[in-house]
Amino acid sequence: MWLVVNAGSSSVKLVVFDAGLRDVARATVDRIGAGGPTTHAEAMVEGLGRMGLAPAALTAAAHRVVHGGVALTAPQRVTPAVIAGIEACVPLAPLHNPGNLTGIRAVEALAPGLPQYVSFDTAFHATNPDVATAYAIPAEERARGLRRFGFHGLSYAALVRILRARGALTRRVLAFHLGNGVSACAILDGASVASSMGWSPVEGLTMGTRPGNLDPMVALDLAERHGVDGARAMLNRRSGLLALGGHSDMRALHEAGTPEAAFAIDHFCYWAIRHAGSLIAAMGGVETIVFTGGVGENDFSVRGRILDGLSWVGVAYDANANRQNAGALHLAKSDVAIWTVPADEERQIAQEAQTVRECEG
Repeated sequence: MWLVVNAGSSSVKLVVFDAGLRDVARATVDRIGAGGPTTHAEAMVEGLGRMGLAPAALTAAAHRVVHGGVALTAPQRVTPAVIAGIEACVPLAPLHNPGNLTGIRAVEALAPGLPQYVSFDTAFHATNPDVATAYAIPAEERARGLRRFGFHGLSYAALVRILRARGALTRRVLAFHLGNGVSACAILDGASVASSMGWSPVEGLTMGTRPGNLDPMVALDLAERHGVDGARAMLNRRSGLLALGGHSDMRALHEAGTPEAAFAIDHFCYWAIRHAGSLIAAMGGVETIVFTGGVGENDFSVRGRILDGLSWVGVAYDANANRQNAGALHLAKSDVAIWTVPADEERQIAQEAQTVRECEG
């Protein structure tokens, strides 16, 4: 059995796959240290108990790590050097990497010696050309690692795998990962060539609690007024749809029916369309548009508005299929294939870990 772990600061999501990558069981344990389990290791025990599994039944564990930086661009087995590399990236993803490290250590405490593997959300975008990743800032600052990385890479890697299995992977794919975190990606010949996200997950499209693109002088002004920590908290946790419409969840915005909520949805769709144009230009056209993530898979209204805004590339979609959240949305006359693809990051992580283990001999 392969245990896939997605650990945050106060929660852990567990998915177990068999050797054939069939989904066997799932469990989420939250409120760690705040009324729930005291530690992540205890949360692991609780989660495995809910799934009826003992640590001895596990073949290996595989983890999602948000940021691998410049050096960690491929799935690999956990070693002290890999741990040090993930720790070095904590300043780049302070809301994510610490929790990911906690998950790795919790598994080691629960099952000492169990092989552990890591996959990185930034790795899929390692194929972006330098001209796409470099910020036009002094060389000494670029040398410190200030550059665009891109995120949601495991989601995009899974999307490519699924399209390829369908026989639907074309040369130029515009992919949207729409959820609480939001991004878009230009995929050329199965590889990322441009992403809407940057040095951190704050850049890009309007998100649940992050603002997306922002003039850096605005960030400096916020830091002067609220301090660096206050500005960081505002940009990560109190901006985006929440700031515009009063809710970070798209379903709640639809239900609210207020002018502010309507404007938040308008803002979300406008910036998705605007970034799409940039990404289409980056790969010289588009043959396929794909939606994944909670909003991308299930919100026909948002999906339709984005597709309407891309009619200039020859999009023609079936409104009934869209309303039913069907897998194929394009009409026969459409110049662009349009798909929805269920998010499948956990299976992607398990598959990558299996591949690394097989290469170990």
